[in-house]
Amino acid sequence: MAKFELDTIRHSTAHLMAQAISRVFPDTHIQFGIGPVIEHGFYYDVDMDHRLVDEDLEKIEAEMQKLIKENLNIEKKVMSRTEALDFFAEKKDELKQDLINSFDDDAEISCYKQGEFIDLCRGPHVESTGQLPKYFKLLSIAGAYWRGDENNKMLQRVYAACFDDRKQLKAHLNFLEEAKKRDHRKLGKDLELFHFNSVAPASPFFMPKGAFVYNKLIEFMREIYRVYDYQEVITPQILDSDLWHTSGHYEHYKENMYFSKIDEREYAVKPMNCPCHMLMFKHYKYSYRDLPMRYADFGRLHRYEKAGAVTGLTRVRTFCQDDAHIFIDMDGIQDEITMLMDMFFTCYEHFGFTGIKVNLSTRPEKKSGDDATWDKAEGALEDALKKSGHEYFIKEGDGAFYGPKIDVEIADALGRYYQLGTIQLDFQLPERFGLHYTNAEGNEEKPVVIHRALLGSLERFFGVYLEHVAGAFPFWLAPEQAIIVPVNNEFHLDFANNLQRELFNKGLRIKVDDRNESMGYKTRQIQKSKVPYMIVIGDREMENNSVSLRKYGEKKTESMSIDELKTLFTSLDAEFVPASLRQK
Repeated sequence: MAKFELDTIRHSTAHLMAQAISRVFPDTHIQFGIGPVIEHGFYYDVDMDHRLVDEDLEKIEAEMQKLIKENLNIEKKVMSRTEALDFFAEKKDELKQDLINSFDDDAEISCYKQGEFIDLCRGPHVESTGQLPKYFKLLSIAGAYWRGDENNKMLQRVYAACFDDRKQLKAHLNFLEEAKKRDHRKLGKDLELFHFNSVAPASPFFMPKGAFVYNKLIEFMREIYRVYDYQEVITPQILDSDLWHTSGHYEHYKENMYFSKIDEREYAVKPMNCPCHMLMFKHYKYSYRDLPMRYADFGRLHRYEKAGAVTGLTRVRTFCQDDAHIFIDMDGIQDEITMLMDMFFTCYEHFGFTGIKVNLSTRPEKKSGDDATWDKAEGALEDALKKSGHEYFIKEGDGAFYGPKIDVEIADALGRYYQLGTIQLDFQLPERFGLHYTNAEGNEEKPVVIHRALLGSLERFFGVYLEHVAGAFPFWLAPEQAIIVPVNNEFHLDFANNLQRELFNKGLRIKVDDRNESMGYKTRQIQKSKVPYMIVIGDREMENNSVSLRKYGEKKTESMSIDELKTLFTSLDAEFVPASLRQK
């Protein structure tokens, strides 16, 4: 059998799936949109009256296997633009006509035919359906607007995994199964952390347990700020649109903002904090001795995201960032970036992220400012990265329009990378807002602004981290750190309540389970809730002033004195602050 590139196999298997759909639903008018190769497989957009369900996927897969056995030749057919339009008009395929109309008048258009099925495609493809390996799996069905435009028709998108090796397919399906178990939307519901409601689309409601974790993340960042000399500020939520004209957001970001009329003037709900911080710096007179000035802000932000783009906590319409802006002179940039990298790695390693990638994004084609300033800014960032000793990768042209940036990606427990931290140099906002400080010679000079987020959106970090730990928070972050279970409420409940009060008075979050249920039932429920520890109190424990302790995820129990338990829990709770920070 000829050896083909994996992308070619995946593309041909996408056509195989489309042909199988046509055969499974022979009496239905079907239009196929685009069917590109994606990481790990492909998808195909389908327009048909029948609403596909999971059971249909099994039938389509079976038909795909039959088509492989038929070993149909795959032929390339070339048409002119006019011929292609006539051909797909006869098939009443409006989607393909729409695509062809976007091509140049003199474009040569290719289609690929296998048996009775033919579709518009650039190729390449394998030579026959019999050359396709059988290592594919249809995964899911989702909605997708034609050509990604919400004003167009909604199509059905069928996703599939496809490999040229059985082991790779099996490994990927196992990965997907584990990812499904860790899905933060499912965990958020199961663990009573957060939920969503249609009255506020893409805006999470955090329940008491979720709110505790959320606030603890802010508390953690405040500890970081204390060590690295940040000053927290509070800024308004709604601001006159003139501010957003000054900052440039009105012209470049208006479609993502929320507006309101107040006293006959237009106001906007803030989508970011930076313009407010510019005003705060401008309000007072500063000298070079006051720099760097570091403003941190946990203000709530609102950005309109299209309905098709939002997903769980990772992309929402209302959120909070661990946002900060640093006002600094050019000569201080390198040392500041070095300190920021230390800050970033200290934080991420504390949360158990070991796979960390650093990217330096350079000037885009459309940029503000002159090349000399960009040269100096990019040089300062690169020198700082070299000094930090961390490996980094250059992403040409991926910087913001106002300056170069460093983006930091972390890998979760499943090896999926997420961009969290960002460090961006900005020379434009100080210019737009007329910011200055007095330099050592007594002259006015513009500061440089560093936009900096570490966790990024707290909502997004919450979702990413929840999946990373599969809902099992570390002791210091867990909303409930331990549950005490009396074996018999009549004999052991008072002892359990007294122990709970002692631990509570040490600042620990402990609950007593006094429900009238069996020990087996309570144990199962506590394991499902992923509470770090379960404490059992029976006759022996009361006699010895001890506990029987079981850690989440473990089957064995350990006998421990009350004093030893207090020492253990107190030390685990103290891990809230990284050891490296306690030494600073």
